[in-house]
Amino acid sequence: MGYRLIIFDFDGTLADSADWFRGVFNDVALRYGFRAVSAEELESLRGQDSRAIIARLGVPMWKMPFIASHMRKLLARDAHRIPLFPGVEAMLEQLQARGLTLAVVSSNSEENVRRVLGPVMSARIRHYACGAGIFGKRAKFRKVLKAAGVRPAEALSVGDEVRDIEAAAAEGIATAAVTWGYATEELLRSRAPTLVFTRLEDLLLAAG
Repeated sequence: MGYRLIIFDFDGTLADSADWFRGVFNDVALRYGFRAVSAEELESLRGQDSRAIIARLGVPMWKMPFIASHMRKLLARDAHRIPLFPGVEAMLEQLQARGLTLAVVSSNSEENVRRVLGPVMSARIRHYACGAGIFGKRAKFRKVLKAAGVRPAEALSVGDEVRDIEAAAAEGIATAAVTWGYATEELLRSRAPTLVFTRLEDLLLAAG
């Protein structure tokens, strides 16, 4: 499809951090004064976008940067417990071998991303634009395009949330939604991504 640059989200796309997230969620809710949820309700939230989730839990927007910072610190503490999805290492290796430039745009910190990826996989990523606010990924995408010297039409964003689709599309970047992450396939398809991947191999096929 003529892509030169593949821009990955991290949590829920490359890293399988869902179990970790479930484990810390209610402690974070208690600390920052928003509503704790049952395992069943947390699962149901996968069918809603970020704005709906924030409203449902009663989280004031002004608290979001503090919550995000705390979550990054918790993940730094627990990075050794966060696995990559099976097949991610081989996928990144093959994409790099084909001459594609790889990038990560994430709300997580670059330090955490590198720690979970490990030194070999981290070196395969050419550009990092991390620490994005919950609705701040568009500027990060723009930064990566400029650093890579790639036009939007030559890039593909790969992510597992609605906000990944929205931010990339706003920059004219093709979007691929992955179904193995946080959001449900139904929710992701409702936002009309360019592509939907149900397995890692789909990305290798799409990238040619």
